[in-house]
Amino acid sequence: MQPRHKSGWDWFENAMNPDDKNELPEDLPARFARCFRGEDGEAVLTHLAEMTLGRSLGANAHNGILRHLEGQRYLVSYIMGLVRQGRLGK
Repeated sequence: MQPRHKSGWDWFENAMNPDDKNELPEDLPARFARCFRGEDGEAVLTHLAEMTLGRSLGANAHNGILRHLEGQRYLVSYIMGLVRQGRLGK
């Protein structure tokens, strides 16, 4: 008997499960802060911010491109927020 393949929607069912806890490990912000510390880490964060947060698209930008950039902006903001929390010891 062949194993049943999971559908691409399994993540949705898991996300809707109220019993699941999506809490971050306590040390995650500290790990992000260590990962992006020093001159190299700052250079990487600056580069990510410039290519996402500091980027603007023209009025003719396709909807898909706008959505893609907003996703990138969210992820970079999330990373920068974790780094900030880790540096502040929160």
